Amino acid sequence: MKLDINRAWTDAINLIQTNLSVVAVVAGVFFFLPYLAFVLFMPDVSAMGIESNPQDPTAAFNQVMALYADIWWMVALLTIAQTIGTLALLALLRAGNRPTVGQAIAIGAIGFLTSIAATIIFYIGFSVVAGLILGAAAAVGVTALTVILGIAIFVAFVYIAIKLSLLAPVIAIEKVYNPLAAMMRSWRLTKGNSLRIFAFLALLIIAVVVVSMVLGLIVGLVFGLAGGEVARIGGGLFNSVLNAVYVVLMLGVLAAIHRQLAGPDAEVVSETFE
Repeated sequence: MKLDINRAWTDAINLIQTNLSVVAVVAGVFFFLPYLAFVLFMPDVSAMGIESNPQDPTAAFNQVMALYADIWWMVALLTIAQTIGTLALLALLRAGNRPTVGQAIAIGAIGFLTSIAATIIFYIGFSVVAGLILGAAAAVGVTALTVILGIAIFVAFVYIAIKLSLLAPVIAIEKVYNPLAAMMRSWRLTKGNSLRIFAFLALLIIAVVVVSMVLGLIVGLVFGLAGGEVARIGGGLFNSVLNAVYVVLMLGVLAAIHRQLAGPDAEVVSETFE
C-alpha cells in the first residue's frame, strides 16, 4: 500500500481534534510541565564561562559533560516522562477503542521498557557496526574513503530511523511489547513507503523549525524588554508550549501513518488477542 500524504495529514488533524481535551491533559502533564521544569531548573550554561580553548580543544566539551553529569537525574526523569507520555498519547490517538486517560498512561508505563530496549538495541547495534566500518577505513589511511563511508553511514542511520519510525505506534496501539517484534513490525509496515515517510516528516520538521524561529524571535524580543529573569521564565514557557504542540502534531502524524499502513482494523485485531 502506498502512503497517501494528504490523507495522512488530514487524518492526523482529525485525530488530534477529536481527542483534543484528553490529548491536552496528557501533553500538559508529560511534556509541558516536565520540559518547563527542566528549562527553569537547569543551570545557565552561558553564565558558567564555558569557552573554547585553542590549547585544549576538549576543555569546553569536558565542562559540558561535567554539567550533564550533575543533572543526569533531571535528564533521566525527563526521558521517562516523555517516553511514557509519547506512548500514552499514541494510545489516545487511535481511531477506535480509545482508552481512558488512566488506561492510556498505563499503556505508556507498560510499554516504556519495550521502547527503551528497542532504542538501545538500535543505537548500540548501529554504533558497533558503524565503528567497525570507520575503524577499518581509518586503518587503510585513505581520507576520501573515510569521508565517503561516513556519509554512507549517516544515510543508513536516517534510513533505519525511518524504518523504525512506527515503533512507538506499534507498541502503544498494537500493544506489541517484545522490542524485537515491535521493530520488525515497524520495518514491515514502512516497506515501500520509506521515502514518502521521510519526505513527509522532513517537511513537517522544517515547517516547525521555521515557525519556531520566527515566533522565538518575537517572543524573545517581547520578554527581553522586561529583564533577564522574566526573559528566562517567558522563554521557558514559550519553549515548553512549543515542545508540547510539536510532540502532539508529530504523534498525530505517526498515528495517522500507522493507521493508513496497518489498516483501520489492525487496532481491533490487536485487541482481540490480548
